[in-house]
Amino acid sequence: MSETPIRLPDAATVDTVLAGLEPASADADLAPALSAAFPGFTFSTVPVDDFYWRGADRTVIGPEGARLGDYDAWVKSELAALGGDLATFWDRHRDSGLKFAEWRGSAVFAFAPTGPGVADFVQLSLGREIEVLAGPVVDPDHAPYRDYTLFEPDWVRRDPVSQAPVLSGPIYRLKQRNGLVHMRSLLAACQRLEREDREAQRPEIEARVIHEVGPDYKRKTPFLSLNPGWFDFVPRENRFFADWERSSAATARIFDHWAFDISDYEERGQRQLSFIPRPLKMPAERLLADEDVSVHRLMERIEAIDAEVSLPFAWFFLMTHGHWVDPDVGEAIAEGLRAGRVSLPDRDAAVLVDWAANRYLF
Repeated sequence: MSETPIRLPDAATVDTVLAGLEPASADADLAPALSAAFPGFTFSTVPVDDFYWRGADRTVIGPEGARLGDYDAWVKSELAALGGDLATFWDRHRDSGLKFAEWRGSAVFAFAPTGPGVADFVQLSLGREIEVLAGPVVDPDHAPYRDYTLFEPDWVRRDPVSQAPVLSGPIYRLKQRNGLVHMRSLLAACQRLEREDREAQRPEIEARVIHEVGPDYKRKTPFLSLNPGWFDFVPRENRFFADWERSSAATARIFDHWAFDISDYEERGQRQLSFIPRPLKMPAERLLADEDVSVHRLMERIEAIDAEVSLPFAWFFLMTHGHWVDPDVGEAIAEGLRAGRVSLPDRDAAVLVDWAANRYLF
């Protein structure tokens, strides 16, 4: 990276780049086009298994392939002309040869480093979409029982291996909300929002007491005496990155192994900002806790996972994700570390023991 200040990628320019891609070469051209648009940045891209379809921009297609306009508008116009008579609408169009096209896609992430730190990168959340000839404009076997069912055509097959004819694409779209984020800035916002929320509760928290009752005593204990770190809470998002930075995993760029599904919305006037990490490299099998499996056997299994995804300490971050490695595996290994029965590199052992004392999961 040059030391000369450079402009961070912006959504408007990304949209322009995406609109300029030719469908025939869009997949190959995506990363080079983004890199060319933002001097000083080198983008990489990775697809993920996240099939979806869009309800907007459906098009009615005539028997000869002519485009007859927007599907929703066409349905409304046809129903209006028939006085809303669903039976007549269905009888007229179930053998008409009219079909509709819709856009179906899957998720793609693009990344570019902005510096040497673990969170020094930008992430683009994209959709790679193709337009397909989905099926007939009405269910040929069942008449609609409500007009709104026509606007949610569920009589066509939708899945990643569907053989629906492709009409156009692929095209790329930038996710409208949080489609482009600078990760260091996002983490700073996560920590700031958490701190502001807890500070706003300070008078109540400082006055809160816990009522403790025993066989021969009753007492009130200040909440903060039992929870001294309450105002220093670190969100799980920040801990995930901090743990990566101080572990053996730091030998690799985090975005080579993880993408981040970001949630950003308002609830009761307060901004809620978080993410769910998505593994880009996954083991073939899940590692579940089993009381009959020794901690030494678990160590063999986690080493196999690390080798499989080509990343030291990968199993730990897969565990915080909660699906590929059972959190009880981490608890068992942490107990083995404390008892001196197994060992990990010092930096990884410190991360695991801290996690076991104060768990976080996604």
